[in-house]
Amino acid sequence: MENIKFTSKGITCSAWYIPTTSDKYKSSRGRPCIIMGNGFGGTKDTGLLHFAEPFSKAGFDTFIFDYRSFGESDGFPRQNVSYKNQREDYHAAIAAVRSLPNVDRNRIALWGTSYSGGHVMVVAAQDPKISAVISMNPATDGLAALTQILRYGGLKQLTVAVAHGLKDLARSLLGQEAHVIPIVGQPGTAAMISTPGAETSYKSMAGPTWRNEVCARTALEVARNRPINFARQIKCPLLVQVGSNDQVAPPEAARKSANLASGKVELAEYPIDHFDFYSGTWQTKLLDEQINFLANVLSHPKAK
Repeated sequence: MENIKFTSKGITCSAWYIPTTSDKYKSSRGRPCIIMGNGFGGTKDTGLLHFAEPFSKAGFDTFIFDYRSFGESDGFPRQNVSYKNQREDYHAAIAAVRSLPNVDRNRIALWGTSYSGGHVMVVAAQDPKISAVISMNPATDGLAALTQILRYGGLKQLTVAVAHGLKDLARSLLGQEAHVIPIVGQPGTAAMISTPGAETSYKSMAGPTWRNEVCARTALEVARNRPINFARQIKCPLLVQVGSNDQVAPPEAARKSANLASGKVELAEYPIDHFDFYSGTWQTKLLDEQINFLANVLSHPKAK
């Protein structure tokens, strides 16, 4: 594992680059590489290595990064989830990977989960040179997510989140310290994710740089994050893995996004909830399917 620094909009971001020790998919131009960013409020040391290390053993380089203001990356205010900024960080990570000496710049895949499962769809739509996308339990429609929150948390859940968001926005306009709320918490709390079992599951993955707090202003922009509107522009092979019982990322929106994509699409569905994707036998199954997908679409060098 190599520590890599790259710049996104003038801000230094931190990444881990894990070169494979295998030459299985190596060509004269180098090896394929998978670029990975975490979901809502996540850091590179929170669960991603459980996927990245098997990818590297299977013959793919991997590149895991922290978004600006999270983990070991710079950026202020800290813990600010901005979907626009995070998409920009993905683009900057792609540019950094394309400059690595042993990477085949024509065989770069994007991997995303939850919030970043939506990001990778948008970024692939914007960058036609991306070779493949894996979108796992993706959040593809913020409006659908609000509807789902209404179902499990009621109107009070939404109004509390908006109130915290407005407080944080006011503080930012006055140049004051950010107002933060928990990323994950018990049902009925002011946390951004408060579905049953979410707190225990998220915290079980947490790495040393992860903090259970986020700038509350993000509650005001979630509805505007709608990767589904970019789906038709995705031309590369796309694997979308959906949990039919997902209480965090609406499964119907993920299905619709997959069906709208213009390239070759594999849509797989499992009878599981959002956090079941990250551990146990389901994680093993999902990972095997991801590796098979990558082997099929990245094994042969593409023409320049």
